[in-house]
Amino acid sequence: MDELILALEECDLSEQAVCAPSDVTVLFEFREPIIEIFGFPITRTVFLIFLAALVAILILFFGLRKRATHPGKYQLSVESLMTYVRDEIAIGIIGPLGVKYYPYLMALFIFILVGNAFEITPLINFPITSRMAIPLFLALVTWVIFVFAGFKRNGISYLTGIVWPPGVPVALKPLVGLIEFVSVFFVRPFSLAVRLFANLVAGHVMLSLMLVTAFVSVVGLFTGDISVVKGLFGFAWWALALAIFMFEMIVIVLQAYIFTLLSAVYIDTSINVEH
Repeated sequence: MDELILALEECDLSEQAVCAPSDVTVLFEFREPIIEIFGFPITRTVFLIFLAALVAILILFFGLRKRATHPGKYQLSVESLMTYVRDEIAIGIIGPLGVKYYPYLMALFIFILVGNAFEITPLINFPITSRMAIPLFLALVTWVIFVFAGFKRNGISYLTGIVWPPGVPVALKPLVGLIEFVSVFFVRPFSLAVRLFANLVAGHVMLSLMLVTAFVSVVGLFTGDISVVKGLFGFAWWALALAIFMFEMIVIVLQAYIFTLLSAVYIDTSINVEH
């Protein structure tokens, strides 16, 4: 919450409409270590990454450790989620070979979902996926998997099919092949990462600034530091922040789904080149 405290300290509603720190990077930069383990500094971001991984493991562990004949609501929810990812994403997109990639896609979805959910988690309020390194790393893992899978299943024809695409007029093959080569090997991992990163950054910034502004407005109204009109605007900021909060709940799930879905699509286009 240090970034919110900084925004509060720098806020003067008599001169600005929204409480914001002079540099919004403080909403994302947590370089000060909170602990050191064997000389390795653990920052807040690193801690949250490990926490997200732990929570993802616990969700699956407690949902699957006792496979009851008549499952409870929690087990049923976890099993339904796993079934959906397996049938609708892994097998639905990739085909029968999707079973092989289902564990990765399931782990990817749960981890991103938990990491995104930190945005609206009390006392955390920071989605780890709003740090570019996290989406980029996950995108590069997906990139390595679909490129490796493409060469393993199709051999050199995977590359030749990209740079010299079949079904395209000969005069256009060099241009289309170049575009496809750049798209597959360079653009895909970057676009996959940026899509997740940008959406979570936007939500994090809006919620942080609106909630701080609303808090300062309401407090200023009761202490007499600001006018009644500006103080009443604080309640409007609260209402708007609540609306964005509800919208972000949808974004959190949707972005985890889109990242996982596109990962499956890229794997499919690598191993099923005839499609």
